[in-house]
Amino acid sequence: MKRLLLALAATTALSLPAHAEGELNIYNWVEYTSPQLIEKFTKETGIKVTIDTYDTNETLLAKLKAGGTGYDVVVPSQHFVEIMAKEGLLMETGVGQMSTYANVDKRWQKPTWDPEAKYCAPWQWGTASIAYRKDLYGKEMTSLKEFFEPEEALKGKVQVFKSPDEVYNMANIYLNKPFCSENAEDAKAVQTLFEGQKPAVVTYNSENQNDNLANGTAIMANNWNGFSMRARMDSKTDIVYAYPMEGVVGWLDSACVPVGSKNPENAKKFLEFIMKPENIALQTNYARYSNAIVGSEAFMDKDLVEAAELKVPESVPVKFGQACSPAAQKLIDRVWTKLLQ
Repeated sequence: MKRLLLALAATTALSLPAHAEGELNIYNWVEYTSPQLIEKFTKETGIKVTIDTYDTNETLLAKLKAGGTGYDVVVPSQHFVEIMAKEGLLMETGVGQMSTYANVDKRWQKPTWDPEAKYCAPWQWGTASIAYRKDLYGKEMTSLKEFFEPEEALKGKVQVFKSPDEVYNMANIYLNKPFCSENAEDAKAVQTLFEGQKPAVVTYNSENQNDNLANGTAIMANNWNGFSMRARMDSKTDIVYAYPMEGVVGWLDSACVPVGSKNPENAKKFLEFIMKPENIALQTNYARYSNAIVGSEAFMDKDLVEAAELKVPESVPVKFGQACSPAAQKLIDRVWTKLLQ
């Protein structure tokens, strides 16, 4: 786990309130928190923010189950919000009653994973698919077959997510299998697909895909649309985010307050803060993902409006991950454990 002490705290100290109004400890995905957003929050509230990072929903869940984390805000994906709420790991914040909740797009208000808007504020949403070096691959990627059954030229050049969460669902989409199946034969089909792909895999890692694509270590890599956009812009290489004809996995991450938070009131202030259009736009400008707040477009970078990574073709299905039953999750874990042995 990386501990990120925000350098901005030192560089902007003179602009902060003379009296700090407490602390806020955020546990978020790697490279997924806008420094400008945190700087603005601290300047307006006086609350000192510290950030730790993780790379999978599973890592976050395990941390919260262990207890005693000291975290005040965590950012799980939609199906993990449901899991964590059911397991009593999230604090009720009454987010739906906050003054800024009216800014949330109707599409994302009281979603199925938080139907009474008791727990979480929307953070960012997007898709999970594959990014690839078009110049090195030599053609346009149009099907998940090219990722799961790669040609010989891709041997040792494919990077796959570290956890099964999204890539297992991509396999289900490709094989036309249901998400969260309790059928052992469905799991066997996914296992066979993964094992066939394995000789082409350079690493199972949910980090460093941007660097690996930029330097050619990987030609194809599991990625998220906004992170892929950052790779294209930062590396100035021919990195393309694929929208395979079979479909992509959708996700929405939310900011939630875990049980055991030492600064719950500060956490609630943060949730209310990020539902203001001008604030969440800072996060979107940084991470390059879509957000759920109406009116934020006016504050967003202009290049985001036309970015191909944020435009899902109408012909490409988007299927959101869901919380699986214990029986289904056991099959998924068994497949993944065997694959990584």
